[in-house]
Amino acid sequence: MRHEHGGRRQRFFGHGELRLVILELLTRSASHGYELIKEIENLTQGNYTPSPGVIYPTLDFLQDQAFITIIEEENGRRKIAITVAGQRWLDENQEQMESIHARIRARCVGFQLRKNPQMKRALDNFKAVLDLKVNQGELSDAQLKQIVGVIDRAALEISQLD
Repeated sequence: MRHEHGGRRQRFFGHGELRLVILELLTRSASHGYELIKEIENLTQGNYTPSPGVIYPTLDFLQDQAFITIIEEENGRRKIAITVAGQRWLDENQEQMESIHARIRARCVGFQLRKNPQMKRALDNFKAVLDLKVNQGELSDAQLKQIVGVIDRAALEISQLD
């Protein structure tokens, strides 16, 4: 996945974290692969939708570890349920799950904030002014230092808001 500026987008979940998220979702009810994809999309408020190419190999891994069972239903769908071993592994990794939830909340807040029309306008204005100033010609060290100072003061002021 590439950003418009050529950089790689940060992965939403770190190595092995999607496994824990899936197990936690399965503690609520048995599910199907497509439903898990939708639940993860809802959990991340649309910031991340795992593809079938990510979900199904993860489910295969969880089944190989005996953390889930997959039962073929009459309609050809596969019902997925967490096992006792899966619940134990989830319990042992509760601290990591809390960290995952905190990161999801932080990323969703930022996403919602950027969707706010006033915030979007202000951020776009800031980027445009900065881009014009920086790209209008050679910046002296003093000018660059001033710009950095303005940004740092704004960040400090925002961090101190009630």
